[in-house]
Amino acid sequence: MMTYVRKNVERMQGYTPGFQPKERDFIKLNTNENPYPPSPKAVEAMKQACGDSLRKYPQPLADKFREAAAGICGVKPEQIICGFGSDDLLTIAVRTFCDQGGKIAFPYPSYSLYEILADIQGAEPIVVHFPQDFSLPDNLHNTGADLTLLANPNAPSGTLIPPKDIAELADAIDGVLLVDEAYGEFASDNCIKLVGKCDNIIVTRTFSKAYSLAGLRFGYAIADACLVEQMMKVKDSYNVSAPGIAGAAAAIEDQDWLHKNVGKIKADRTALTEGLNSLGFTCPDSETNFVLAQVPDNYDAEYLYQQLFENKILVRYFKMPRLEQCLRITVGTKSEVSALLNTLGKIMKGA
Repeated sequence: MMTYVRKNVERMQGYTPGFQPKERDFIKLNTNENPYPPSPKAVEAMKQACGDSLRKYPQPLADKFREAAAGICGVKPEQIICGFGSDDLLTIAVRTFCDQGGKIAFPYPSYSLYEILADIQGAEPIVVHFPQDFSLPDNLHNTGADLTLLANPNAPSGTLIPPKDIAELADAIDGVLLVDEAYGEFASDNCIKLVGKCDNIIVTRTFSKAYSLAGLRFGYAIADACLVEQMMKVKDSYNVSAPGIAGAAAAIEDQDWLHKNVGKIKADRTALTEGLNSLGFTCPDSETNFVLAQVPDNYDAEYLYQQLFENKILVRYFKMPRLEQCLRITVGTKSEVSALLNTLGKIMKGA
């Protein structure tokens, strides 16, 4: 049968999102969504943007948001580019900085989309394995990659690499270093401050996690203005919506709401981690809104995942090297965390 598909696309496997149940009675702890509501100011701003003005195209550069974010992040508006979620910005970066046949480097295990983006571009993925403690791999410094992708805090481990180590990495490589801070608001440190010191660093952020706006699909990147200028050539003409611009601008300005949300998540994260530890799980210190839990030696992670599913509780299981005996569990509300721990305890007693 004749195929019209590019060979690299035909060979590759697409990204597999976390399971989205149709039923509403699941406790959903599998896709790192925020269990608490977004800022009321953001919701109101989106409502206001949904009037007659929807017949017009949105601001092509999302200027309203860029100005708001620049004030919060301590950068200039021309250092910010917006996207349809931070995944859109990853795609823009790949298309901007890596030729077909070029090299894209990233650690493993990390965000599985990175290798897929390399495959789509027809680039060579260079996979560098994390050491056991998820510190920065030494050989990430000498890959010769056009673009290096680094989730920090990392998913699925939840661990954080100190910005000083990342600055050293940026200085050692010849290409662009993109630091994917999808979970940056939950962490004890971040790399935005490195943008002014390293002209080859891009930091991406999303509104899907800390801001409780996963359904809005809005993200932004901060970088040297010269890098942003080149990325602007690659993005779609109107890659974010008018309600998205209004909602994201209002959300980032409502830092009080953000800090309250993040504070609740951190408290719930502590309760989840302590509860898992008491059941015999091993959990790296998380700087995100999820916990990677390695199951005790006498249990099977896939079995526990399936049993939780039968009990209407969703967590994430990755059948991949280094992760086969782990469950990634989103931090839910206090009641959701309690239900998860109670159910898990009963399953383990009956296993």
